[in-house]
Amino acid sequence: MPTAEGKPIWFELNAADQDAAQAFYEAIAGWRIASSAVLEHGGYQVAEADGKPVAGIRRSMPEAPGFPGWAVYLATRDVDALSSRVVELGGQIRFGPVNIPHVGRFAMVSDPQNVVFALMNATRPDESRAFGPVPLGTEQTIGHGVWIELATPDPEAAFAFYGALFGWEKLGAMPMGGMGEYAFIGRSDLRPGAVMSSTATGAPARWNWYVHVADIDAALLTVRERGGTVLQGPDPIPGGSYSANIADPAGNRLGLAGSRQAA
Repeated sequence: MPTAEGKPIWFELNAADQDAAQAFYEAIAGWRIASSAVLEHGGYQVAEADGKPVAGIRRSMPEAPGFPGWAVYLATRDVDALSSRVVELGGQIRFGPVNIPHVGRFAMVSDPQNVVFALMNATRPDESRAFGPVPLGTEQTIGHGVWIELATPDPEAAFAFYGALFGWEKLGAMPMGGMGEYAFIGRSDLRPGAVMSSTATGAPARWNWYVHVADIDAALLTVRERGGTVLQGPDPIPGGSYSANIADPAGNRLGLAGSRQAA
């Protein structure tokens, strides 16, 4: 089946120190990380879970500044057309569109609130396993992305923008008191995540993503032992699992989700 338009298809860390990032995330997410075998990729590091590529770590590039931390890649059949649509809707093209040898075509763009994300037309989009296809709590998703989350100063504008791009709609919401609401976004065939107010919650305006870990408490202990910071959690989420947000030693933020194994 073709990949759904807007589905998270890749996750990428822009790192000043690739080796330090590799050591940290291998310990936290259980990934196996190695340099791409493709010479043209210039030392790009690929993280695998269960032998499936799920994320990449690239060295910061002077020609593509301003993209610190983790980036979320969303699938599209036509990167160029959708990049132009981003501009029509009040966003910007930050880099590209360009081809990646043996991978596909991508562009870094930002929405009208200056939140950066990537568009990608992968050479073999149906082979992507970066985003877990089964519910959280099953072993098949450990090490894979299971949720994306947009913190934005204008949630209503975000719904309008991403709705125009991907046909996403508001699919219900959970009230968070003075922090506004946690509103679910997607379509009948794709429910990738949620939107919340960065102003009300104090979260930085950005796309975040959550990787599934086998034991949330063990992962957070490792975060601290490896020089990272636990920013939030673990907090219960529907279904009996827990979520947390962390920062690696360089300050890059990531979400974790998983069960508590301790009694």
